[in-house]
Amino acid sequence: MAGSVGRICKGFQRLGLLSKQTQLIPFTRVPVGTVRTIVTLPSFLFPQPRDFSLPNPSWGSEIMRMYEHYESQCEVETEGGQKQKGPWRRLPSYNRLLKYATGGVYLSKMIQSKARLFTRNIRNPGAAFEYVLFVNKEEQKCVCILQAGHLLEGPPGHVHGGAIATMIDTVTGTHATFLSGPVMTANLNINYRRPIPLGSTVLLESSLEKKEGRKTFITCRVTSTDGSKLHTETSALFLSITASHLLGG
Repeated sequence: MAGSVGRICKGFQRLGLLSKQTQLIPFTRVPVGTVRTIVTLPSFLFPQPRDFSLPNPSWGSEIMRMYEHYESQCEVETEGGQKQKGPWRRLPSYNRLLKYATGGVYLSKMIQSKARLFTRNIRNPGAAFEYVLFVNKEEQKCVCILQAGHLLEGPPGHVHGGAIATMIDTVTGTHATFLSGPVMTANLNINYRRPIPLGSTVLLESSLEKKEGRKTFITCRVTSTDGSKLHTETSALFLSITASHLLGG
């Protein structure tokens, strides 16, 4: 194994992709003056987390309009011309850098760097879930602006019901986590009222109903951006969890 790693590192070195340093090893178990080489792997192997909730070229005019509407309320200007936090806050959506999978299975750094939310697993911008979330702490509300791509098709020309449920779970779960810390979905009760055309932009509005001990109750409505069309209504229940729950304890 060590030999294989060494050959890989030498290959990277020949390509000019590795940097080398030399230093003395200050341990008494090896002779004084022993020199070792530290190999630094190229940064592209372990990319930095990327925020998937920022605009990209696939965004249409409607999702951009709604994004700018809520983004403008994240920071407001006072009468004295000073900038201060507004009522809304945009929630970034990064790769998930998890050290352990369920059951305590260790994940390599390579796998960690590629881990991401299910709704972000398609790399082609605009093909599936294009969305951004904003949360309002004072009103205890969360909104999601969603542009549905062609890969989400269920009924001809419309979004699959499972894709809609996925986004509802994502939004309400994120909202519940913001309110109560780590949670897991216990129940989703979804009523589909009107199909969502592919390529359209809709608004998911999540509101806190109540909290009882470990339970957080959330309601969610999926509507057209102007609110004139109701596509889906949902009630959801989330249970607060601890690290032991995530590790299978």
